[in-house]
Amino acid sequence: MECFYIVTVGWVFSVCLHEFAHALVAYKGGDISVRDKGYLTFNPLKYTHPVVSLVLPVLFVWLGGIGLPGGAVYIDRSALRSKAWDTAVSLAGPAANLVLIALIGSLFRFGVISQDTQSLAAVSLAFLLYLQISALILNLLPIPPLDGFQAIAPWFGEEFYHRGMAASNMGFFFIFIGLSFVPPLANAFQIAVLSTSGWLGVDVDLIRVGFRTYREALPL
Repeated sequence: MECFYIVTVGWVFSVCLHEFAHALVAYKGGDISVRDKGYLTFNPLKYTHPVVSLVLPVLFVWLGGIGLPGGAVYIDRSALRSKAWDTAVSLAGPAANLVLIALIGSLFRFGVISQDTQSLAAVSLAFLLYLQISALILNLLPIPPLDGFQAIAPWFGEEFYHRGMAASNMGFFFIFIGLSFVPPLANAFQIAVLSTSGWLGVDVDLIRVGFRTYREALPL
């Protein structure tokens, strides 16, 4: 159970950091409403959406150990000063994940954490790192409503953005089907995540043990 708590707390913190980054850049870019909505905080309750924040992330982890960012920050994009700020707001969340990846990865790269599969810290942080990398790669896909789509949408006009966001549920559906039931896509995604983890010096066995330990402890 210790692995479950370590990874879950770490994941909740990462979601808060991800959404806080969105809100902070939006605030700097002209949307002062994020302050009134309480988004400039690390309180996870401010970012919770029943399906996006709870159901889908748990389901994705359960099925394949995929980190699906689960927060929800509502930005008044009409208040942003420019398209560049709009794009910056969208990329701020993935940038926060990248910072966490660098921090956790450096612990393995410089030997602060061992490669021992019997070490609770090693397997927990290895799996948390895997989730962060998968969240980063997944979130940068140009599929609505992911940040990758929202980063490019301002440059294609309002109609493009609104049509894409209207199809958000379909986007989630295709992501779920592709990563769960289409082996070539699922394998390519996993190879990308594991390759990045390996470059950071994390043994794949640590991730496997961490995933198995976490999944066995899921209260489902």
